[in-house]
Amino acid sequence: MTVDLNSIKAAKIADARGVACPGPLLEAKKAMGSVKVGEILEIWSGESGTKEDLPRWAKKVGHEFLGYLQADGYDRLFLRRKK
Repeated sequence: MTVDLNSIKAAKIADARGVACPGPLLEAKKAMGSVKVGEILEIWSGESGTKEDLPRWAKKVGHEFLGYLQADGYDRLFLRRKK
């Protein structure tokens, strides 16, 4: 099942723009605790490595990486909390 990322309404947005690696991943870990199971967390990151780090972390801990969209100078990454 593919998700239209443009239509996603995230339960929470973690703004990690301007934060160096591994900051965006740490922000995502922190923010994930504040969304309910099944809800979506959106992470904003200008750090290119985040696109590899987040899917790897999500798979390891059991969340679902939905993908990312490029915005103006940063990426919008989407995770669904699974547990």
